[in-house]
Amino acid sequence: QVQLMESGGGLVQPGGSLRLSCAASGIVFRIYTMAWYRQVPGKQRELVADMAIGEMTNYIDSVKGRFTMSRDNAKNTVYLQMNNLKPEDTAVYYCNAALVVATTKRTYWGQGTQVTVSS
Repeated sequence: QVQLMESGGGLVQPGGSLRLSCAASGIVFRIYTMAWYRQVPGKQRELVADMAIGEMTNYIDSVKGRFTMSRDNAKNTVYLQMNNLKPEDTAVYYCNAALVVATTKRTYWGQGTQVTVSS
C-alpha cells in the first residue's frame, strides 16, 4: 500500500518560514519524480516544485528564491523549505509521487497539509 504522509504545515506570519515534509512508503522512492502542489478553494491545484532523479528542481516563478525542495532517498522523504512566506502562499500543500513506465503513469498523492500565512 502506497502512502505519502505530509507534515509541517501550520499558521505563520508573513515573512516567516515553514518546512514541509513528505514521508513515502510502498514505492521505490528513489526512482520517482517527487513534487509539491498547492490548492486554494475554488482554484485548480498548481505545481509548486518538482524534482526528478538526476535533474534540476523546477519551481514556479512566484516561489523562486523563497522555496527550496530537497529529497533524502535514504529516508524516503522529500522536503519543502518555505522562507519569506506571503499571504498568497496560503493553501493546502500536497505531496505527489509520479513514475512513467512505458505508456503508463503511476501517480500518488498525500492527504495534504494546510499552510496559512496571516498576521
